Amino acid sequence: MDPPTGSSSEDYDYDLLVIGGGSGGLAVAKEAAGLRRKVLLLDLAAPSPRGTKRELGGSSLNTNSVRKFLQQASLLGKAIQDSQKYGWREKEPVSHGWTELVEAAQQQVKTRSVELKKELKRFGVFYLSARAEIVAPHTVEVTDTNGSKRRVTAETLVIATGDSPQYPGIPGDREYCVTSEDLLSLPHPPGRTLVVGGSAEGLESAGFLFGLGLPVTVMQQHDLLQGFDQKTAQKIENHMIVSGVKFLYHCSLTKVEQTEASSKDVVSDDSVATPQQFPKGGLRATIISKEGQTIQEDFDTVLLAVGRNANTSDIGLECVGVQRSQDTGRILVNERDQTSVDHIYAIGSVQHGRPSATGLSVHAGTLLARRLYRGDSILCDYSNVPTVVLTPLEYAACGLSEEKANVTFGEASIEVYHSHYWPLEWELPGRNKNSCYVKVICHIPDHERVVGLHVMGPNAGDIVQGFAAAMKCGLTKEQLDATVGTHPGSAQVLTSLTQTQRMTEALKMRGNC
Repeated sequence: MDPPTGSSSEDYDYDLLVIGGGSGGLAVAKEAAGLRRKVLLLDLAAPSPRGTKRELGGSSLNTNSVRKFLQQASLLGKAIQDSQKYGWREKEPVSHGWTELVEAAQQQVKTRSVELKKELKRFGVFYLSARAEIVAPHTVEVTDTNGSKRRVTAETLVIATGDSPQYPGIPGDREYCVTSEDLLSLPHPPGRTLVVGGSAEGLESAGFLFGLGLPVTVMQQHDLLQGFDQKTAQKIENHMIVSGVKFLYHCSLTKVEQTEASSKDVVSDDSVATPQQFPKGGLRATIISKEGQTIQEDFDTVLLAVGRNANTSDIGLECVGVQRSQDTGRILVNERDQTSVDHIYAIGSVQHGRPSATGLSVHAGTLLARRLYRGDSILCDYSNVPTVVLTPLEYAACGLSEEKANVTFGEASIEVYHSHYWPLEWELPGRNKNSCYVKVICHIPDHERVVGLHVMGPNAGDIVQGFAAAMKCGLTKEQLDATVGTHPGSAQVLTSLTQTQRMTEALKMRGNC
């Protein structure tokens, strides 16, 4: 929809101009338009270095949807194996078709992007696929896809440009490596894959590909799942190692180059997929070990998951004095999501020091529009935000990690209740006994208020959602114990926790555990 000429007020073309079409930007634009404000949304995400196009919708659509599709593909493969114990007989050998997955997922992303554009039109938001740069207070230069430029003005600006995968700056990184954003743009299965980085993005990608029957190596450069509970992260790592994922520790990737390797047959895992033929040519990764030894190893795909950079470097923030963190490049904001410039706000992963999650961005964007245009005073609460990591054993958390709780309150003031459990649906096929795990972290002086809750197992994200609401209301361990567990179901384990971590450690000291 082309924005009309003319002013929404005496001084400006628009009441609100949103730069960025991710979940937070879409939310604030739609809510403001619903409150009868004149809104322009500008979004033109550049393709990845490998040419992967990014659709309207930001990481919520382009990354999170793909994550869920890949997780489901992997889980279905495991379910096929389990199905035999439930009486299902397969007439033919089951194999996985990469092309079919890619085509279906790409079509779904495109369809959802078209729906988002229709939704913006229905709300009355003016949308342009164009690049935006702030050139003066209240003034943005708009560059459309054919290169033509013009300037528009707005009373209020919202920055919601999100972030994008980081590249390590080594020879061959942009030419030959991919990120999780590129996975479903590959025309053939990734084959033998090196995943660089132990971030959530890295472990998820490693788990997805291994679940499709592909050999995967994870090169861990720092702590796994930094910012998450480290004892739970270690359990995820152990589960992946036992399953067959290879890990390299304390290594650095220094170069990736193309080789003239011959075609390879990749043997599938547990008959989920049949051996697949990969095209000629491969990649040689040069790796330096902690001891300084140089290792060269060949892979079909090198996937980078070494972090994400905020998309804030080329939108004119310096021109008007919007302050950013020198360390992260992310925008400094106050409790009202307001930047150092009064009429400019920031939402989502561009904010410095705030958690990043799609649901949080939507919530924050909606509340911001209501404060601006409805007179509301409710601020977004950035504490106790539930999050999920789609590793082979799904991991979801809300609140503090054990490490953070100990630093915040002191180890003596924290009680950690925990338990392993075995989902009932896993018992018949005899799968992964006692791999699933929960822990509840309580602040003892505050009536054992629950300050952290962690679940590792099937559907962990859905399990944690309800407990997140309870934690917002000040959930205590006594109230948790008084809750009736749903049977049969895995979540009930959280309502009957009696073993504490101190008790477990004491038993280990005595040799009884």
